[in-house]
Amino acid sequence: MGSHPLPTPVTPAGRDGLAALLASPGRAVVALDFDGTLAEIVPDPERARAHPGAVPALARLAPHLRSVAVITGRPAGVAVRYGGLAGVPELAHLVVLGHYGAERWDAATGTVSAPAPHPGVAAVQAELPGVLDASGTWRGTWVEDKGRAIAVHTRRAADPQAAFDALRGPLGALAARHGLIVEPGRLVLELRPPGVDKGAALAAYVRETGAGAVLYAGDDLGDLAAFAAVAALRSEGLPGVLVCSGSAEVTELAERADLVVDGPGGVVELLTALAERIG
Repeated sequence: MGSHPLPTPVTPAGRDGLAALLASPGRAVVALDFDGTLAEIVPDPERARAHPGAVPALARLAPHLRSVAVITGRPAGVAVRYGGLAGVPELAHLVVLGHYGAERWDAATGTVSAPAPHPGVAAVQAELPGVLDASGTWRGTWVEDKGRAIAVHTRRAADPQAAFDALRGPLGALAARHGLIVEPGRLVLELRPPGVDKGAALAAYVRETGAGAVLYAGDDLGDLAAFAAVAALRSEGLPGVLVCSGSAEVTELAERADLVVDGPGGVVELLTALAERIG
């Protein structure tokens, strides 16, 4: 036994998934969200950085696995940069699926591949200032241009939740006019193309790698799609483990998880414990 005890999933399916991962790690995919899972949530998303223990833990675990994937709403290159994921020999097979899978960065080549952006994103960006002004929520909101999506953050507003609630309707209407959808998160509303989500990205990647087991860790409403994808894979007979990073802000995710860990620090502990057991 290592110095990091491996937690026991609270569900039978989760226990089966963890057992399958430990029995055949070389056939397992470990997939993780970035913000709130590998990196702490911070008021300014541009200052988000991976937990200091994240890359060492992944570097220790990854050589034993089929693959490690980071699945994020951020541009793939930003997650690579903020995560310190490039140039790590042990992560030679790491893949970052950015923009919910619309972009892909492969550590093996160091390059990002992506299709052309949805035209609705530029149209929404042009109209957004007027919509925010009209809703009275301009002050304190912060707009993040993600290239393939636009995120409106309310965490810095005087009343973050009130601003978030006030914007859901107007932003939903704006998105619909341009063929986009609104994805709510932790005090953030993201306008992005439909049919692109972490669940579709994860399911496609699991099939591409021929994985025999999957562990997915996330922290936010955007991760529910990935949780649903793992549940669907389990119903097809592929074992899986659902991990929630922190339970306070997004109870919907914690209620569906097989394991709840204490934020990015808890994720690092879990990855380290897995590496100790497997290695």
